[in-house]
Amino acid sequence: MMPDLGKYADAVLGAYAASIVLLIAIVALSIWQARRTKAALDDVEKRRNG
Repeated sequence: MMPDLGKYADAVLGAYAASIVLLIAIVALSIWQARRTKAALDDVEKRRNG
């Protein structure tokens, strides 16, 4: 199902690969930051409620 990309195949496939890697990195960083923020908020709530 791969279209014939001719002489541009390397550039196109490289761009696809770079895009996928960057999207995975953005999602991973977002999840990591969300977990850190939730932990910080939980800590603040524990200190506030005694």
